[in-house]
Amino acid sequence: MNIAIIPARGGSKRIPRKNIKFFCGKPMLAWSIEAAKKAGVFDHIIVSTDDHEIAEVARNYGAEVPFLRPDHLSDDYTGTGAVVKHATTWVKQHLGQPDYICTLYATAPFVNAADLAKSLTFLQQSDKQLIFSVTSFPFPIQRAIKLLADGSVAMFQPEYYMTRSQDLEPAFHDAGQFYWSTLDAVNQQTSAFSEAALAYQLPRHQVQDIDTLEDWERAEWLFKAQNRLTVK
Repeated sequence: MNIAIIPARGGSKRIPRKNIKFFCGKPMLAWSIEAAKKAGVFDHIIVSTDDHEIAEVARNYGAEVPFLRPDHLSDDYTGTGAVVKHATTWVKQHLGQPDYICTLYATAPFVNAADLAKSLTFLQQSDKQLIFSVTSFPFPIQRAIKLLADGSVAMFQPEYYMTRSQDLEPAFHDAGQFYWSTLDAVNQQTSAFSEAALAYQLPRHQVQDIDTLEDWERAEWLFKAQNRLTVK
């Protein structure tokens, strides 16, 4: 049995009600639910939330909300791992033991159903415990600079000052979309940044963090351009 767990608490601060705020015509959460449904690899798509309105939206778009998340797992400090472990424990007690668990972020409108399915296959064919989405940095991180108090700059790695950008090793970062895990990895809270994990690479145009209103606007423009939607 494979399950998707979508954490979606109600207390987002930087963008209030972010998980159900309308994004290109639908509540943000709906895009993740619909991608999970189209992937065709999940026996259950479960939204973990503490919020009745979010729960209603999730159900309207085809997800299950069989419980409300307890308050101690709904504050500003609880990590995603604890939330997923709580949901997985509920699944084991009520639905049976899952084989693979996919943590799917509620604010990932660019997530692709084919990538969800393909990444699961890669994990199943490996000896690893996790696979998660990554994308490349658009600029060599070895040539990053910091701003000093007086307005001047300094390189983080000055030894690369004379190195051509094409000669520098590419770097990648967590794309913040999905994380497939075995049951053992969830129970042991195994880090994605460990030898137990695989990376599933996404193109940069398919990735956008949405933490601020500026991020939100950029994501909508990018989404509309890619999907040829009318800009309103």
